[in-house]
Amino acid sequence: MELFKIGTLADWFGVGLIEGIRMSERVGAEGVQLYAMGELNPETLTPSDRKKVRDTARACGQTVTALCGELGGHGLCRADENPRKLEYLKKTFQLAGELDCAIVTTHLGVIPAQRDETYRILLDACNEIGRFAADMGACLAIETGPEPIERLRRFCLDCEAGIRINYDPANLAMVLRADPAEGVRTAAELIVHTHAKDGVNLKPTTGEYYYGVFAEQGLKGTRALGVTRQMPLGQGDVKWPEYLAALRDVGYRGFLTIEREAEEAAGKDIADAVTFLRDQMAAL
Repeated sequence: MELFKIGTLADWFGVGLIEGIRMSERVGAEGVQLYAMGELNPETLTPSDRKKVRDTARACGQTVTALCGELGGHGLCRADENPRKLEYLKKTFQLAGELDCAIVTTHLGVIPAQRDETYRILLDACNEIGRFAADMGACLAIETGPEPIERLRRFCLDCEAGIRINYDPANLAMVLRADPAEGVRTAAELIVHTHAKDGVNLKPTTGEYYYGVFAEQGLKGTRALGVTRQMPLGQGDVKWPEYLAALRDVGYRGFLTIEREAEEAAGKDIADAVTFLRDQMAAL
């Protein structure tokens, strides 16, 4: 029996939502993460389309591992934007429940090192959405990358309920030049979902600067920086044997959800990643 299950992000197949779910089955994955935007925007999705997504996932034997809540901009760092964004997240959690899913992931913005005004704004927003999620038996999983794991862990523990971690090893390696395996040991029981992604750091940067560009210009802006480069699994800075062993040792048994943010359809890289992960697990 394999230690972890393997998932994909349907959108990165580049074939649309429904066909992306089917492709996930075809490449041998057991689950699929879906972006709560575009075809799956919870604010515009019709009841019949919700049913079609749920029925397709079930027919393909795909667990919906998580929904990705796309907040855009600076996440929940700006108080004047948060009522709208929190309402969107609440609708995303309701949609997740309809899809038999209990995790919504998001980029929160950069958590400050000090408990300043921005920290308080983030904490207030996460307490509101965390309580909402917890009442549904769900959680919001903050994606790693903008800040050191120690700071993210402290923030999660400062929250009242329903806030956990979506662990992306490549974000930490590419941006912060951090050791993903060591970070797992720090995040430990707070990890509820992971992204299987790889990449290289090309020159030093800071999380504040890099994710500031991401907030204003998205992936196109960060690519133009020439600071990082995403790579197929096994070709970047993530040391997979050490990383997966650390996940095993802290008791994580969830999904390794392949994220390949390529400018072109990434079906071959995703299929290769499924094989790569199974080989890595077999060697543990």
